[in-house]
Amino acid sequence: MDTLSLLFYTFAFVLVYAGFRVITAKSPVTAVLHLVLAFASASCVWMLLQAEFLAISLVLVYVGAVMVLFLFVVMMLDINSAVVREGFWKHFPAAGLIGVLIALEMSFVLTRGFDLPIAKPMAPEVAAVPNAKALGIELFTNYLFPVQVAAVILLVGIIAAIALTLRQRKDSHFQKPAEQVRVKKADRLRVHKVAAVVEAPAAEADANNQAGGQA
Repeated sequence: MDTLSLLFYTFAFVLVYAGFRVITAKSPVTAVLHLVLAFASASCVWMLLQAEFLAISLVLVYVGAVMVLFLFVVMMLDINSAVVREGFWKHFPAAGLIGVLIALEMSFVLTRGFDLPIAKPMAPEVAAVPNAKALGIELFTNYLFPVQVAAVILLVGIIAAIALTLRQRKDSHFQKPAEQVRVKKADRLRVHKVAAVVEAPAAEADANNQAGGQA
């Protein structure tokens, strides 16, 4: 067994173990952390298969953003796992049957995929280009218009989300950047001249003297 095969089986074992712990862990935080481990192991498997772009995307998007958000949400909500697990054994037979059917379908698809004829080797100039670079060339040459359309759709979604959440409420505090840019020193700083020594009024001085004499 060579080094690549050893690494593949190692990461595959860690991936299966982490996926099993995701559905069997009692703590939601533990389940989320094992899901992060599963994503990292899958990324390593994709890296061994020379799919660098997919591996980097999985780490940046899911591990770096989505799973961190899930972890914060789970820790902030303080979910009661006992309530969530109610009725687990009641629905276990149906879930097990569905799982077996999915496993059979996946094995059927995989075994049929292994019977495909061997593809012709790529040209040396194509094989020398990294996957991420080849994908960038395809996106910005042959698929430039769909990429631009997708970018516009995402921009519209971002603007719509901001517009839906931006509501004028009396109890909300917000800043106006235009006013902050035009602000001057006189608008924020006021200098008041105060006398160095202030003499006490005569009535207060007499009252203080009388109080001192009575004491």
